[in-house]
Amino acid sequence: MEALHLTGPVIVDDTTVHDQAWVVGGRITFERPRQRVAVTTVSGVVIPGLVDVHCHVGLDAGGGTDEALAAKQATVDRDAGTLLIRDAGSPLDTSFVHDRDDLPRLIRSARFIARPKRYLRYYAREIEPHQLPQVAEEEAHKGDGWIKLIADWIDRDAGDLTPLWTTAELTEALGRVHAAGARATAHTFSTEAIDGLLDAGIDCIEHGTGMTDAQIAVAAQKRIPVVPTLLQVANFEGFADQGQEKFPAYSTRMRRMYERRYDHVRDLYDAGVPLLVGTDAGGTLGHGLLPQEAREMATAIPASAVVAAASWQARAFLGVDTLTEGASADLVIYDRDPRQDISVLATPHAVVLRGRRVR
Repeated sequence: MEALHLTGPVIVDDTTVHDQAWVVGGRITFERPRQRVAVTTVSGVVIPGLVDVHCHVGLDAGGGTDEALAAKQATVDRDAGTLLIRDAGSPLDTSFVHDRDDLPRLIRSARFIARPKRYLRYYAREIEPHQLPQVAEEEAHKGDGWIKLIADWIDRDAGDLTPLWTTAELTEALGRVHAAGARATAHTFSTEAIDGLLDAGIDCIEHGTGMTDAQIAVAAQKRIPVVPTLLQVANFEGFADQGQEKFPAYSTRMRRMYERRYDHVRDLYDAGVPLLVGTDAGGTLGHGLLPQEAREMATAIPASAVVAAASWQARAFLGVDTLTEGASADLVIYDRDPRQDISVLATPHAVVLRGRRVR
């Protein structure tokens, strides 16, 4: 048997830090191994593996990929230190990832749910509004405890973003999802879709760029996390330029949200809304971008808050252990403390998944 000796600090969460730890049999322990083992010492700042809570494994610009490409995507994420992914919707059944010890742990949301012609082609399960409760329940049984709703998209007749579902439809759908023991997250750019989601009992909000101060206050009070996806929001200026001629109202809205993207994240943080870190990889964005997303967020809020959100706080929200005694040794080691220098996330010294050093 071989063991790793981690000479820390070993950061477990906001309040627990150890001087050292060991990895034995794929598990973390804070007791020196008693049996005779070959020990390799690795020094640096140790944190629980990073978590991308908005990632699309098995998706590219044309829709669903094959399993081989999906595995490559997940491997790129792993090598960047992302060892836990909440997949926020994919046309591909990615449950095969669960059987791959070399790939990050995956929590699947099954397939996006949208309306016909109200989302990107080939991505979603497209349904009529009256079907939402039944389909949401079905997708809840297909995923790993999550579903993904598309709550708004451009309505070409209206020339702007509009909600896809009524509050009543959302309320019935989320009631069925929760009864099935699952949770729901929702894509939303607009202001208009937020109230219905909050009233219906949404569990997480993706992007949330249109949230008003009043809506932010409700999310803070209800402890509903928001995933800002700043790398995706950076594309809003281009979306605005593309739609300027045909959809001027949409373009004006998208440009305004782009211009205040950092202020928006700061407003969420200052109000006490739980923030999580997600790249929106897949589709138009590449994988392995979590360090870059974290650095973008640290433009608006303290680096220490971003690191916590990207690691142990996200794990707690998803119900996955950190680096407690006996937990799976899923961890990343850095030469410097990323809470002090967020840029170090881009250059991990070592990546350990299920107790095995993969980088």
